[in-house]
Amino acid sequence: MKTGILYGVGVGPGDPELMTLKAVRLIRENGVVAVPGTDVKETVAYQIAVQAVPELADKELVPVDMPMTHDRQKMEKSHDQAAELLEGYLAQGKNVVFLTLGDPTIYSTYLYVQKRVAAHGFQTELVSGITSFCAAAARTGVSLVEWNEQLHVLPAVHKLGYELDLPGNYVLMKSGKKIEQVKEMLRKSGRDVVMVENCGMEEERIYHGVDEIPDNAGYYSLIIAKGGKK
Repeated sequence: MKTGILYGVGVGPGDPELMTLKAVRLIRENGVVAVPGTDVKETVAYQIAVQAVPELADKELVPVDMPMTHDRQKMEKSHDQAAELLEGYLAQGKNVVFLTLGDPTIYSTYLYVQKRVAAHGFQTELVSGITSFCAAAARTGVSLVEWNEQLHVLPAVHKLGYELDLPGNYVLMKSGKKIEQVKEMLRKSGRDVVMVENCGMEEERIYHGVDEIPDNAGYYSLIIAKGGKK
């Protein structure tokens, strides 16, 4: 019996109109859709996708519990369990569409699961989505890089105290939980800063300059820092 294919599908940053035609087609054509979380319909990825593909609500929805933790053993265990769960569907010949925010190649937990599934001999495929930082740059009307500039993408929560002193521009992702320390990094850098919170969603907020950024910024907060010390 032919086994199914696991698709890691990026649904973009928040605006359902930014989903790709391929993402929409794969959701429509396949009956099993997996989403990271314990309650599928409460997840952000599902809420984005169902606006573009209403029939998603009638699919076989598979919650994949992937707790946010820095405990390496807990992470490994959750990734192993997720892979085993999805392989059960693939072994039955069913394709599985796994929804991920933004693009599945950018800091996506899904990739840990895909590596395991692929190592066990199943076919997998990544489907690009619009990244949060590209959407945020477009939303604020700024470029990420021009001419020969470099772009540095950092997971801010893991780089607290980091000197933003490389040439070029920075994207700071995963900033929300440690925003006070991130703001201090930005002040020291002297860079021009814009932050988009909940890009493309109803709760979207845009802040210009470090002083505008609130200390209680949400999890989906992305910062673009340009220029250098003044």
